[in-house]
Amino acid sequence: MKVSVIGTGYVGLVSGVCLAEKGHEVICVDVDQQKVDKINQAIPPIYEKGLGELLKKNIGIRLTATTDLTQAVLDTELSLIAVGTPFDGSAIDLRYIKEVSRQIGCALRNKDAYHVVVVKSTVVPGTTDDVVRPILEESSEKQAGLDFGVGMNPEFLREGEAVQDFMAPDRIVLGGIDDKTLEVMSRLYAVFEGVDTVRTTAKTAEMIKYTANALLATMISFSNEVGNLCTALGGIDVVDVMRGVHLDKRLSPIMPNNERLVPAFTTYLEAGCGFGGSCFPKDVKALIAHGKEAGRPMQLLDSVIQVNEQQPQQVLAILQKYFPSLAGVRVAVLGLAFKPGTDDMRESPAIPIVQHLLAEQARIKAYDPIANAEAKRLFGNSQIVYYDDLQETVSDVEVVVLLTRWGEFQALPQVLESLPNPPLVIDGRRMLPKQSVAKYDGIGL
Repeated sequence: MKVSVIGTGYVGLVSGVCLAEKGHEVICVDVDQQKVDKINQAIPPIYEKGLGELLKKNIGIRLTATTDLTQAVLDTELSLIAVGTPFDGSAIDLRYIKEVSRQIGCALRNKDAYHVVVVKSTVVPGTTDDVVRPILEESSEKQAGLDFGVGMNPEFLREGEAVQDFMAPDRIVLGGIDDKTLEVMSRLYAVFEGVDTVRTTAKTAEMIKYTANALLATMISFSNEVGNLCTALGGIDVVDVMRGVHLDKRLSPIMPNNERLVPAFTTYLEAGCGFGGSCFPKDVKALIAHGKEAGRPMQLLDSVIQVNEQQPQQVLAILQKYFPSLAGVRVAVLGLAFKPGTDDMRESPAIPIVQHLLAEQARIKAYDPIANAEAKRLFGNSQIVYYDDLQETVSDVEVVVLLTRWGEFQALPQVLESLPNPPLVIDGRRMLPKQSVAKYDGIGL
């Protein structure tokens, strides 16, 4: 198929590149000429594992980028809307969705062929039907369901694993206003054989996306609340507690050969310093706000957010136990991105922790395998010294604060063994065995 993807952020660019890799002809559209130029030069404007290789392979063959939205719509059969939907504190901001819908509608006014417009951005239930569709009809002067189709196709991409998740999806959710729309959307994904597919309404598809993220966020905050209680009671390690919970065969089934299957979702049932990123905080808050607007308070999800926002303070409380004053204390911060595999620092637990260290005049060394540049932009001309090497970062410090689960941080115990005076390690992710370093403390311990 010929497909246009509007927006080249994490979702849009990954979707466009991967659809091209699957054999579709794809036009990526963005208002930022610099981003478009980079994409056409096979330079990914964002970091995502495996994205650069696929971009280089497909650009100029089955993939192009442009700022000309109108021509992209005229030249394709289906358009995916993948622009940002930030949360402004009370509701998601639909300005970009509305503007793109208006532009697509104007383009459709001059197109005779049937075209399907699909929302891929995360939007609250009812947005596709009640916001996007009317704008498309008004600006195109045509009728949805007759002259063009409207659908919703949520993404389930984990940052850092987005390419893999797109190329090998665990599910495909297609929401459409009618069967014709769903049939065109099904053709787009026909190249993904054997994948469970849900065909439903746009409103239900929107709800599926929010519910999936809210569930995972709830699991994380639940684990963190248990970990905080373990700390308060003393003599209990949340790692041991959750290991015992995970052995429930409903969570980790025992196979016929007596081997235990440990599903990946159980990683969300581990205590740490909180979740971040562009999805969980924004989506849970948006669902809370949407529920409030509908007269249905979301009490559980309110608590999920409250627990998460307080979680970085647990790391600072451990620090204060050892250093009542942080002034002049030499601190190594390991990990700045909200999770491994990405340079995304949006809502990262590292932000309030580093800001507190700066306010307390600690002497900070920091290292993230990918996010150092983003941290420099975020924290500005601060008193942080950034490193690109683990050993250099942890040398000559009094305390190491581990905030992101990067695989290379597993080598920290071996690195510390070589130091004459190993520092205290505060493990904000509980990724290291507590016996692996001489001085250890962490969340839920």
